[in-house]
Amino acid sequence: MKDPRYTQLAQQVVNYAVNVQPGEHVNLRMQDIPDAMTVELIRAVRAAGGHPHVEITHAQVTKELQIAATEEQFELDGRYRLQRAEDMDVHICFYADYNSFESSCVPGEKMQMVSKHFKPASDVVCNKRKWTILAWPTSSMAQAAGMSSEQFEDFYFRCCLADYAKLKEGMVKLKAMMEATDKVRIVGPGTDLTFSIKGIPAIICAGDCNIPDGEVYTAPVKDSMNGVLTYNAPTIYHGIPFDGVRFRFENGKIVEASCNGDDRLLNKILDTDEGARYIGEFALGVNPYILHPMRDILFDEKIAGSFHMTPGQCYDEAPNGNSSSIHWDLVCIQRKDYGGGEIYFDGKRIRKDGIFTAPELAMLNPAH
Repeated sequence: MKDPRYTQLAQQVVNYAVNVQPGEHVNLRMQDIPDAMTVELIRAVRAAGGHPHVEITHAQVTKELQIAATEEQFELDGRYRLQRAEDMDVHICFYADYNSFESSCVPGEKMQMVSKHFKPASDVVCNKRKWTILAWPTSSMAQAAGMSSEQFEDFYFRCCLADYAKLKEGMVKLKAMMEATDKVRIVGPGTDLTFSIKGIPAIICAGDCNIPDGEVYTAPVKDSMNGVLTYNAPTIYHGIPFDGVRFRFENGKIVEASCNGDDRLLNKILDTDEGARYIGEFALGVNPYILHPMRDILFDEKIAGSFHMTPGQCYDEAPNGNSSSIHWDLVCIQRKDYGGGEIYFDGKRIRKDGIFTAPELAMLNPAH
């Protein structure tokens, strides 16, 4: 029996998130996704008057291609991917994460090479096309979230089918506040950080790119960041787990980096290129349904009461001049159950222990 939520999700993605228009070519990139979901997406694209195109990929196959990758191989793959990125008007990507560590055996230098050749296509998709990306609920994700498979599936559809139009009302007010701000200060356990966001746009993410969604992002003035920052959400980068990541900044640059694990590998990632040691994104997470991390950044970066600070590439919509082949979202949760913390805009406290203190932003606070 068909799950009616598949149809609802397909319609949410096609008609709201990317708003497919008649005549648009829509790329459906499906990694280990059930055929039934892919079929619903094809039907929704057709109903909107678009032309569906499908790529089927598998994580284990991708890993095998990357583990002994050559420059010649991925230079060609990169050109093909760039051509497809440019030919399509809309890109919809679903991926099923059955094993978060599937690519952990791929050598770091191979992953860096692959990222380099795929970056031009990614830049086109992210900055010049309509796009959305979704994780698919799996037993692996349920385990990471500490839920049964059925509980997690219900949680997933509740998040993805949220009333983003209503949430956007509060996000509009947060955007205005951010765009009127010069100096930001963030304090909390292991964190005392100052930087400027003056003159850089703030962008609302309310279900029109990632799903689940719920963040407002901008970028720091590139050389303005000073102090220390400790992230408390566990993270993963190309299949390698990192916990307790800590950075020290001087004039925007990460000059010291450590973690509860492999400091050498962490610093190797930050040495990928010159821009990898500068921050390309600063965002506040506001999704009231997402409260705890699960090593899946599409969920973790939206956690209510969190912020994320991203080493690497900035977005064209909120440019600070930083360019890099990496874009690594790292999350700090500031609710009381995660140690608390405060955020100040131009000396005025706007959030304490994950709760917005400004009355006009109260609608963004998670329900108690």
